[in-house]
Amino acid sequence: MAFELKNTVPWGRTLEEYKNIFNLSETDLEKKIISFGDGPASFNSEMTMLGKSVTSIDPIYQFSKHDLENHIDKTRLIVMKQTRENKDAFIWTSIANVDELEKIRMNAMKSFIEDFEKGVNQKRYITHELPDQLDFEEQSFELGLSSHFLILYSELGIDFHIKSISEMLRLCKEVRIFPLLNLNAKISEVLEGIIDYFSNEYEVQIETVGYEFQKGGDKMMRITKK
Repeated sequence: MAFELKNTVPWGRTLEEYKNIFNLSETDLEKKIISFGDGPASFNSEMTMLGKSVTSIDPIYQFSKHDLENHIDKTRLIVMKQTRENKDAFIWTSIANVDELEKIRMNAMKSFIEDFEKGVNQKRYITHELPDQLDFEEQSFELGLSSHFLILYSELGIDFHIKSISEMLRLCKEVRIFPLLNLNAKISEVLEGIIDYFSNEYEVQIETVGYEFQKGGDKMMRITKK
């Protein structure tokens, strides 16, 4: 089945959020990073402005800047309405209220849109859909990230997650995944199976991070070769 933009909900996060989500140290930021399911985050554009190395992977990058911008505008009101209706499910500390959240997200996506065409030409934004194999050699990257994609979408099934994480581990010396909840803000149904599958060959750690917006969503998975 062809990937359709209308089925996505673009929601961009910032470099500062990524640093907190993944416990990224200054040393981590110097690494060669590949980030999966990046969508319209400003992580890549902000890191590039700092002279850092990030390759972002997402199927939405097959669409034009115009199409992406229109879809962001179209879905913004829907997403904000849903957020207001469910605001008690979130922790309003680092982000004070729904209006501030909208400002942060729209600014992040604006930075992405402004950087997108240049980033595509520089091969910083690559169209790809996991678990298909990417055209990179093994261990091409020092650090692989997945924000609000793997583990979160538990309905994709355990096989999808294992194959996807296996591809990340083929490419990366270390993988970090956030959050460990599903879309209903409960511990993801695929989490235990993922830990069991990778624990024989890899060191699998669950860490508390300096970010909690979704209640209970302050944990990250770190996977490294034993």
